[in-house]
Amino acid sequence: MASITSIGIGSGLDIESMISQLVAVERAPVTKLQAQASSLQTQLSTYGKLQSGMAALRDAAAALTRASTWGATTGSSSDAAAVSATTGSNTLPGSYSIEVQRLASVQSNATGVFASADALVGQGTLHIELGTWSADQSSFTPKAGTSAVDISVGPPAESLAQLRDKINASNSGVVASVLTDASGARLVLRSAATGEANGFRVGVTDSDGNNVDGIGLSALAFDPSASILTMAQALAAANAAASLNGLPISSAGNTLSDVLDGMTLNLGKVTTAPVLVEAKSDTTSIRKALDTFVSAYNDLNKLLAEQTKYDANSKTAAPLQGDSAAVSMRAQMRSLLGGSSGASSMFGRLAQVGFDVQTDGSIKLDETKLANGLANLGEMRKLFANSDTVTASNNGIAVQLRAMADQVLSIDGSISSRTEGLRKRLELNEDRQEKLEDRITLVEKRLRSQYTALDKQMASLNSLSSYVTQQIAALTAQKD
Repeated sequence: MASITSIGIGSGLDIESMISQLVAVERAPVTKLQAQASSLQTQLSTYGKLQSGMAALRDAAAALTRASTWGATTGSSSDAAAVSATTGSNTLPGSYSIEVQRLASVQSNATGVFASADALVGQGTLHIELGTWSADQSSFTPKAGTSAVDISVGPPAESLAQLRDKINASNSGVVASVLTDASGARLVLRSAATGEANGFRVGVTDSDGNNVDGIGLSALAFDPSASILTMAQALAAANAAASLNGLPISSAGNTLSDVLDGMTLNLGKVTTAPVLVEAKSDTTSIRKALDTFVSAYNDLNKLLAEQTKYDANSKTAAPLQGDSAAVSMRAQMRSLLGGSSGASSMFGRLAQVGFDVQTDGSIKLDETKLANGLANLGEMRKLFANSDTVTASNNGIAVQLRAMADQVLSIDGSISSRTEGLRKRLELNEDRQEKLEDRITLVEKRLRSQYTALDKQMASLNSLSSYVTQQIAALTAQKD
């Protein structure tokens, strides 16, 4: 930009304007390059959008090639309150008859009644051990992988509330609570987990020297195998007992996650009649995957159409109008969408399962045809997801589309190549602008130097002219 100077005062000419006009002429190529750079940047940004759109289409097509998509199931139950079912990715469709004879339970014991939660119980040591009781509780088998836990109590003597807190902090597999009602307070112990292996016994070393009389800390003693029943048992630890299609099953918990492949059964109550549990194909989730694919395809098709069009009325071209890579991309998509696959004996084209291609290249789903496709899920799956490494024509349409998208998005694919080419052109453009700007600076400097010299010369001549005029005027006056 020209600086503010007093150039032109000597000559009386508008030299700044003359220099500005001459510099503007020199700047014309830069202005053209700036317009080209803006166009290149727009194209680069558009290719970024195409990359995102193609990635979305690839992911949507890839989802339709997965066994987990087409094999998705959902669980149902004729009595969900008694037995509910959830399915996993490897659950196969099927129906099962379930009867529940017993729910899994925890062992629960309670002390006698105390005045309050603050009543002192005693002092000494509690020995809590997890394990399985025999049916008549004459023997106890310690739980594998666990050890008895000793809990020191006092001195001095501690209350029900204090014992509760110490037991809960001991990580013994037993949970304590204080139950208070109209009769007073009792310490209640229960297994932290259900199942017969989580029963427990409580040994006591009472500071008063008597470990079984129920006085002091011995009020918590419980070991039927040694005939010690100071603490009463309200509920025995037990496994859930049920039958599945007539076969007996047992579980430490009321959630059965390993009985059927991928299916989890949740037992809620004992049944009086068989409960029918079914795993059905989850057409809702499959339809969602299909809708995601259609949306991704339509979005990319619309973007390509908008960015490659020419508006004859306004005589304006979109950023990628005439761009061979973009035009080819759209043509490939449409060709694959309308193409065929020999994978299914029932469906050879997407149009047969409701994928109708509109005049603008978008997909519109025909619900009647789609419903027929979903009713024949195995054949529809082949149309989309079949993979044949020997005969390419037997590949599913989604497999073909995913392969096309992978190629386009690859490091040497059309999007990457075109993007890299645009970046290089943009860099060259910027380099040329910088060089021209340097040249313009030198031109302006030279012009300013030349016109400054001219201005000084003209100022000198103007001064001489004024002097000569004055002298002539003086001589003329003397003659008169």
